[in-house]
Amino acid sequence: MALSISAVVLLAIIVFLLIRKSGLKGGHAVVCALLGFYLASSSIAPTISELTTNVAGMIGGIKF
Repeated sequence: MALSISAVVLLAIIVFLLIRKSGLKGGHAVVCALLGFYLASSSIAPTISELTTNVAGMIGGIKF
């Protein structure tokens, strides 16, 4: 059985844990989120999307 989780949910959990445990400040997280929004509307967005899709496919294809 394969477990599937949205990348957005996974990244939100990671950011939450970084804020709580590693001392990431809320302002830094907001700046990172804004950078993500600006990257999503830039011309490099399709390349980033393709890269993350390929990496997720490679990770999903690993047999243990």
